[in-house]
Amino acid sequence: MNKAKLLDKYIMKQLLETFLLGVIIFTSIIFASDTFLYLIKEITSYGVPFTIALRIIILRLPQVLVLTIPMGVLLSVILTFNKLSTNSETTIMRACGISISRLSLPVLVFGILAALLNFSVSEYIVPAANLQAKNLTLWALTRRNIPDGKTNFSFKELNQDGKLRRLFYIDNYNNKKLQGITVLDMSREGTVQIIQSKYGNTNSEAWNFNQGVAYTISQSGKALSTTVFNKLKIFTNFSYDKALKNKGSELNFADLMKYIEDRKKQGDVNLSKLIIQLHEKFSIPITSLLIALIGVPLAMTPPRSRFNRGFLFSLTLIFLYYVARAFCISLGEAQIIDPALSAWLPNLIILTAGSVLFYRKAYLL
Repeated sequence: MNKAKLLDKYIMKQLLETFLLGVIIFTSIIFASDTFLYLIKEITSYGVPFTIALRIIILRLPQVLVLTIPMGVLLSVILTFNKLSTNSETTIMRACGISISRLSLPVLVFGILAALLNFSVSEYIVPAANLQAKNLTLWALTRRNIPDGKTNFSFKELNQDGKLRRLFYIDNYNNKKLQGITVLDMSREGTVQIIQSKYGNTNSEAWNFNQGVAYTISQSGKALSTTVFNKLKIFTNFSYDKALKNKGSELNFADLMKYIEDRKKQGDVNLSKLIIQLHEKFSIPITSLLIALIGVPLAMTPPRSRFNRGFLFSLTLIFLYYVARAFCISLGEAQIIDPALSAWLPNLIILTAGSVLFYRKAYLL
């Protein structure tokens, strides 16, 4: 009994060490390929200060961890059991009466702990971090620290429902002065206003235009009025308190479920994306457990094997899982399949494949 516990501790220690390594590796890859590109874009396109952009990236880290924790789990299981297998330790253990199922017990416990960690990060840390990141992003954009010499760029102003309220297009920006400004204003119901101005400037509260003309057009395309002006001020409202809470990634499970129910009572039927995000609060953490169990049979490489087939299989499995997840989510958002099913279907596939592989490795070979 004591020897079995000692074995469990040894395996758990190896799993934990390689898990942390895997999470760091996969998180770094995602950051290097995506997040730092975002940093460069925000700085060069919108003049977001470097320190603010860096804080936004750090606040986005928990959302990345939710995706990389299952990757780290699979890599840790693969590396740990592949080492045991190639050193013939699993063969010796089985000869001593320790079955594959018994060897997998610490993996099961490790998978459950990883799933709980993933759920905790997704439920308690990600919503708050994403909300603060969005606050910083919109605050930086409303400051509009536009890089001098920037040409042909635009800003969008959204209303509280996330719909386009105004679109600002600027030819160029030099010496803190906007030149060649065109504004498409849809803030007034039933009409559209087009504002064109030669010069202008902007701050966190308003856009100031000089020497321009404003056209008011009905929705049918009929010109209602034309006004020439020397000076015009448009107060912008980049209010985001309500709009931010409409995002599933910025709400925990209970708040998101309540929000969906409220939208249903209002007659909104386009809720597929929110329903998928609701179910992913559980389906993604559970992936950590399922992917841990499928890693055991994949890692059982024959002792005389010249290459690590299990490791290659794990990388392939990670790629296939996230491709399948993206495909299923697309089907769910398009309502081709039930949104709830689209969130759980990749897990069902892993559970089926893992059960077959584990049974063959543990009981047939």
